[in-house]
Amino acid sequence: MLNSSKTALITGITGQDGSFLSELLLKKGYEVFGIIRRSSTPNTSRIEHLLDNPSLHLCYCDLTDSSGICRIIRDIRPDEIYNLAAQSHVGVSFDQPEFTAEVNALGVLRILEAVRTAGLSHKTRIYQASTSELYGKVHEIPQSETTPFHPRSPYGVAKLYAFWIMKHYREAYGMFCSNGILFNHESERRGETFVTRKITKAAARISLGSNEVLTLGNLSAKRDWGYAKDYVECMHKILSHSHPDDFVIATGETKTVREFCTASFERAGIELVWLGEGLDECGIDKATGKTVVKVSPEFFRAAEVDLLLGDPSKAVSELGFNPRKTTFRELVEIMTDADIAKQKAVLEKQGTF
Repeated sequence: MLNSSKTALITGITGQDGSFLSELLLKKGYEVFGIIRRSSTPNTSRIEHLLDNPSLHLCYCDLTDSSGICRIIRDIRPDEIYNLAAQSHVGVSFDQPEFTAEVNALGVLRILEAVRTAGLSHKTRIYQASTSELYGKVHEIPQSETTPFHPRSPYGVAKLYAFWIMKHYREAYGMFCSNGILFNHESERRGETFVTRKITKAAARISLGSNEVLTLGNLSAKRDWGYAKDYVECMHKILSHSHPDDFVIATGETKTVREFCTASFERAGIELVWLGEGLDECGIDKATGKTVVKVSPEFFRAAEVDLLLGDPSKAVSELGFNPRKTTFRELVEIMTDADIAKQKAVLEKQGTF
């Protein structure tokens, strides 16, 4: 192992947040260990540019493997653990509730027990990637650290267990366990099954000649969308804080799925006109009159979360977090521009651009 000031272990290192966090910690001089799942087709595209860094090390394991987690934590003895691994798709959790609970709830318990039984309770600081989905059927607007939780999905319920087991180990064993209640955070590295990437990819393809129609669910659902690259900086601030605590990380402003769609298509050069209501609502390309966005009940959740809006004032005052370092419009532009560039590359390879 190379000499460094600190050692960090990141679960979910190949994901959106894991890749940005790896970049940040490596720049700060950390020795970074990342847990990845063994697969016949490696999923390291988001960290491909980091694989030659001698301070980055990958370990095969996943959050269902207690013995593997114990071995890795015992061998590495990390100063910090960032648990970013999860079954991260809310919609999928309705189809796979047991697997979601196994990873998102019990996986956190396995990490905590591994740290405790390795004798690292007073050495290792642990960050848990919590979520605004804890609030679900919201009891107040905006949502803060003291807002009652009411999750509306198997994903949210599993994350609620993770949130409380972190607090329990903090209070029962004096461990440095902190929850970051992150509201929706997106980027050009967001998975393609998430609604924001569905929108920006479709806007890119349609603007470059595709005849497809983008199909979405609840256009009126409101979310507090921030930039993932900004939010991982706050994860590090949470573990660098003087004491363990829980923090809402959000922008403090909300936009509808419809507004995200309008902004992305506008960036791609298409002005949308919205007609109809409910399941009959559609987005029309003003220049051509073609329908480019439609609604389908297939993409509505069994229990819908209509409005999430975070209050980041505690993180602002105690951590120095800047909730709007990247504005909503800048976020949409970053994502849309990236997908336009990717689609142009595909077309150029095909010889059609």
